[in-house]
Amino acid sequence: MNPLEHPTHDYPAHDYSAHTLQKPRSSAPNLTHLRLGASLYVPCDHLNLLEIARGDKLPGVRSLIFCLEDSISEAQLERALHQLEGALKQLEPRPGCLRFVRVRNPEVLRWVLGMDGVDLLDGFVLPKISTLTLGSYLLALPEHSGFWLMPTLETREVFEEGRMLELRAALEGVKHQVLSLRIGGNDLLNLLGLRRLRGKTLYQTPLSSVVARLVSIFKPHGYNLCAPVYDIAHDPETLTLETRLDLEHGLFGKTAIHPSQIAPIELEYRVDPLELKVARATLEDDAPAVFLLEDHMCEVATHKNWALEVVSRAEIYGVKG
Repeated sequence: MNPLEHPTHDYPAHDYSAHTLQKPRSSAPNLTHLRLGASLYVPCDHLNLLEIARGDKLPGVRSLIFCLEDSISEAQLERALHQLEGALKQLEPRPGCLRFVRVRNPEVLRWVLGMDGVDLLDGFVLPKISTLTLGSYLLALPEHSGFWLMPTLETREVFEEGRMLELRAALEGVKHQVLSLRIGGNDLLNLLGLRRLRGKTLYQTPLSSVVARLVSIFKPHGYNLCAPVYDIAHDPETLTLETRLDLEHGLFGKTAIHPSQIAPIELEYRVDPLELKVARATLEDDAPAVFLLEDHMCEVATHKNWALEVVSRAEIYGVKG
């Protein structure tokens, strides 16, 4: 059965309750996105899907996204679904690695939710989210679902500020489940008839202003945004520069298209020693409301959120040498 060729009511009935009502929720969800690191995309028809998912291969990966969308042709979708299902049946809990499935549409989401072993996933990446598509995805999820959601902003509506404000309002009801919003850079560039070439960061394209606007719309309301992929597999210099610029623009988490990209991304997630010193001083219980440290003016009321994230990043990724 090809899920693209059958309406929703033809899907086999499933009892979702066992999969979704026991998913633990982080005690600090506003910082859980820091565990994403470099999220490795793995097509669901990958020959080593099971070994990667279990950690037999690439054991140090912090987050995995098993893809059923753009990396899978329509002709291969059914095969990819069956391969994912076979892998899920053989998984065990994997502390230290978040595992997601990037679904293709709400029907495919329903299909995956019915698979044995789906409870070993941490959540789903929802592609091409807008106010027109969000409702269909949310209807596909069982009530009280405990899965993390990562909606992807990659449609032409992203270029319209009013549409993004509407989307923010529409997400409010599931905000507690949204681990991060992902920015689909390649899809957005495609809408402009562009693509990046080797040596060019995202911030040398028209998307620079788009990213800045998305951060200003969503981040003050508690949403983390993940940075777009750099789709040149072996160009660590540009990847390093772009990751640094991602952080400066308020983005955290970046998709890796190849295992070789993981280290350059996560090396940039380490914290500068001086930055950590200032952050820790800002969080001291007896810190003055305003003080000067290492020539930095520190104000607890305005720097606390930054300091919390810096200290948490240092705990996860370490400190620059």
